[in-house]
Amino acid sequence: MSIPIPITRTTQPRLSEATRESDRFGAVFSDHVLVAEFSDGQWGPAEIRPYGDTTLPVAPLVAHYGQGIFEGFKAFRQPDGGAALFRPDANLARMNRSAARLDMPALSAALFIEGTRALVDLDRGWIPTKEGSSLYIRPVHFATGETLGVRPSDRYRFVIETCPSPLYFTGAVDLITELVHVRAAPGGTGAIKCAGNYAGSLVAASRAQKQGFTNVLWLDSAERRYVEEAGMMNIVFVIDGVVVTPPIGDVDEGSILPGITRDSLLTLLRDGGYPVLERRIAIDEVFAAAAQGRLQGAAGVGTAATLAPLGRLSHKGEVLSLPPLALDSPLVVASRQLDDLRRGKIPDPYGWLVRV
Repeated sequence: MSIPIPITRTTQPRLSEATRESDRFGAVFSDHVLVAEFSDGQWGPAEIRPYGDTTLPVAPLVAHYGQGIFEGFKAFRQPDGGAALFRPDANLARMNRSAARLDMPALSAALFIEGTRALVDLDRGWIPTKEGSSLYIRPVHFATGETLGVRPSDRYRFVIETCPSPLYFTGAVDLITELVHVRAAPGGTGAIKCAGNYAGSLVAASRAQKQGFTNVLWLDSAERRYVEEAGMMNIVFVIDGVVVTPPIGDVDEGSILPGITRDSLLTLLRDGGYPVLERRIAIDEVFAAAAQGRLQGAAGVGTAATLAPLGRLSHKGEVLSLPPLALDSPLVVASRQLDDLRRGKIPDPYGWLVRV
């Protein structure tokens, strides 16, 4: 269902070849944003306005008790010059699961999907033309009520912002297992996309980078034994020709984010006839498979990176150099197919693309 969205166009457009083709992820924002406010138990009308500074209460609840969630997906230029969003319905469903977990109001498809379509249509000139680039879309939903009482907010703001995006990683990703901190525990918030998950990961990531690694490999919270996530991404291995990845748990119990890129790649792999197993994987098993010549590669998968091959993996002082993914690796084949589908180069039998 479409909704009328009033638009205030910028009087100072910033679009240029340099801004559209920026080579820094998330550093340059498009000309407009969508904003909607929640109060008195309902969402008010959305509006699209010029990108720029905005006002917040002095004591917004998001700054005190962390009611803040977000999503990330992309718009891709199509062969006919148009644009398409990739699986925005899946991002809406995940955002509403996140909202339910933090006792925040849900978003309608009219606000989330139609709002995104209107915003991307207005700023479609910002969609990059470089190979591998796209328009990254960041919806954010956060508490703006003012009180120091520990309770859900009575006011919220929903914002959609976009930015031209290159590939997040251009080379192999090096990871070191994190043995001090944990990303999430069963029953926590690991299966939703809330801001606090990322804040809690920063110190471990910084420590890894000081040691020469890209990020950390998160292990389970109970035993520090089972692989869970690769930094900010899901992780997949190819062992004995089988694609193996940790299983996604229930939103109220799981500790791994149900990635939409992960789901898309696994769907393409299975439909392509490749064997896929979702099961727990011990870090010791990964090193043993490598020593036995049974590990054919591994990669992080996520919206920003799509597929980021792993280069080095360190655990308790032992460093493993992973083999590069071959061109006929199932991960490379499925990733290439996914990219072609998103860019309209091949048919979309799943109905994943939403035209703008």
